[in-house]
Amino acid sequence: MKSIILREIKSFFGSPIGYLVIAIFLISNGLFLWVFEGDYNILNTGYADLTPFFTLAPWILIFLIPAVTMRSFSDEKKQGTLELLLTKPLSIWEIVNGKFFGSLFLIVLAIIPTFIYVKVISNLGSPEGNIDMGSTIGSYFGLLFLMASYSAIGIFTSTLSENQIVAFIISVFLCFAFYFGFEGLATLIPGSSNIIAPFGMQDHFKSMSRGVIDTRDVIYFLSITVLFLSFTVYKLKSFKA
Repeated sequence: MKSIILREIKSFFGSPIGYLVIAIFLISNGLFLWVFEGDYNILNTGYADLTPFFTLAPWILIFLIPAVTMRSFSDEKKQGTLELLLTKPLSIWEIVNGKFFGSLFLIVLAIIPTFIYVKVISNLGSPEGNIDMGSTIGSYFGLLFLMASYSAIGIFTSTLSENQIVAFIISVFLCFAFYFGFEGLATLIPGSSNIIAPFGMQDHFKSMSRGVIDTRDVIYFLSITVLFLSFTVYKLKSFKA
């Protein structure tokens, strides 16, 4: 599995895609949070917290992560190397996990520079250092689990077509549906919020953003991740057969 992870990382940084992903994520967040006027501008909120960042990041990642994962197996199918990959002395689970962790590693690299936001907000607080670290740490953990779920969905959709654009579109749709779809559906059906909303990622991400790492939220995100990785393994087994 290690060889697959290293291969993925090298392919990301052996082409512009790795640098573009990190640059696009940081620049887009930086512009909305510090430059553009609007609800996401931290300087306009009057509060020393990163709520605007953790509200905006999941939406940017809905497009960014599918752009990273769309080539995982689509490219292998298009180039005719998928059969060769499946004949390697690795289990299908090891191949899938290698692709998954390679993609997740790149997204985590894009998140790390945002830690400087914590320092900046802390310095801007009145008094200095007045920032809710519990909520901030919980939000970062929530974002990590959210990225893992998005990545698993993206890896799965890359097995559905050798066309990367098709894989990207399906992945964006599924990520959007799981993040916002259930929350939106709950608002349309009166009295169903407590029943339908917990099936969506947004409800669990918001819960972790409060600074409390609830095992129910962790289990939810891990279940979504394992579910879509299992779908990927099942799909690849059909190719191998």
